[in-house]
Amino acid sequence: MRLVLASNNAKKLKELRALLQDLPLDLVAQGELGIAEAEEPHLTFIENALAKARHAAAACGGAAIADDSGLCVDALGGAPGVISSHYAGELPSSAAADREARRALQDAANNTRLLQALQPYAEPTARRAAFVSTLVAVRHAQDPQPLVAVGRWPGQILAAPRGSQGFGYDPLMFIPELGHTVAELPAEVKNVHSHRARAVGQLRTLLQEAWGL
Repeated sequence: MRLVLASNNAKKLKELRALLQDLPLDLVAQGELGIAEAEEPHLTFIENALAKARHAAAACGGAAIADDSGLCVDALGGAPGVISSHYAGELPSSAAADREARRALQDAANNTRLLQALQPYAEPTARRAAFVSTLVAVRHAQDPQPLVAVGRWPGQILAAPRGSQGFGYDPLMFIPELGHTVAELPAEVKNVHSHRARAVGQLRTLLQEAWGL
């Protein structure tokens, strides 16, 4: 079954393919089909994920899946939240030649802004945070029964980045039970414990029960 991912993030596509590899699914990025990215005007992960999934499903005429995810920091009232990917403001397209290079520059800017926002909070307990992933899958654009799964991965924000794996806020997010930042974890470990892995675990059950996969 072809399932269109409502994202052009190559790392997210790779991660989801690894997590869903044992299901009879052909996961395809929407960009490969010439589908433009959807607007994300909402205040919650679930609303944005649903909007993206329906947009991709309408454009491809079939099933689609969307992930809206981000970092929620307790001391900041849940920020960056749904604007996690551009917390420092959108960088101009001229900032780098290709998408992945721009993404790396954006990640660095976002991390800098987060550290600035957390300067008044020195104690580790004041830097509690969680990565949140909301996955929505629809069989078609008008599907009245979207499948919804939510995963949370709690941790705390460090005062300086550590590690070179992953992307986004991974170098700042320390996971106490693992003793490392997310950026220090091998991909196979991250894919077991991550917020997205937890959401996929729920979604897998829903896909099997509701879609018969």
